[in-house]
Amino acid sequence: MQSQQKRVAEIVKILRQNYPESRTALKFETPIQILVATILSAQCTDEKVNQITANLFKKYKTAGDFAKANQKDFEEEIKSTGFFRNKARNIINACQKIESDFSGNIPDNMNDLVSLPGVARKTANIVLSTAFQKAEGIAVDTHVRRLSWRLGLSKEKDPVKIEKDLMAIVPKSDWLDFNYMLVNHGRKVCQARKTDCIFCVLRHVCPSAEKFSSTGHRKGKDNSECKQK
Repeated sequence: MQSQQKRVAEIVKILRQNYPESRTALKFETPIQILVATILSAQCTDEKVNQITANLFKKYKTAGDFAKANQKDFEEEIKSTGFFRNKARNIINACQKIESDFSGNIPDNMNDLVSLPGVARKTANIVLSTAFQKAEGIAVDTHVRRLSWRLGLSKEKDPVKIEKDLMAIVPKSDWLDFNYMLVNHGRKVCQARKTDCIFCVLRHVCPSAEKFSSTGHRKGKDNSECKQK
């Protein structure tokens, strides 16, 4: 097996070749929109979020608009994304804090973003990389967690610890795109319950490839069992 750094460089090179246009599938135009969409995307598909935000963003255009939203009405508007009560409360409270502490502007740094209700490092990383083109970390969602295990990039289960492992081996110049490339590969090839290892472009640098059967199903227990978006 190649050294970890060389292997990661090869992984990044291959992912870039195969997913050259990697970016979030969430539709947005402003920082507040990507913040809201990312919060809504928890345990929900991007497609469903985009359906909801198509009308939502016509009604709520600024952080101030969301801050003044009626809790019950807002819950109904986002209900189909799941966990709608928590999401509604977090979005409204986060936007109230944005209004009171940041003059209505979305913070463009990690420390301030994670101070917002409902915003942890994953959400903050997506907002920073997508809205501000800033790399302060690597967003770890279900796909990144699963592929980090399978590719042997981390043995941790906690997203923050996985992110720390990734930041130590992935060049910072690749942080902006790394999440999105892994998400694309996770959705198309290395899915939670079935993989396509035979035709996987990362097979030769993946220590888990031989653990899967020819049908793409894992032999034995797979730590990566998680709800797939």
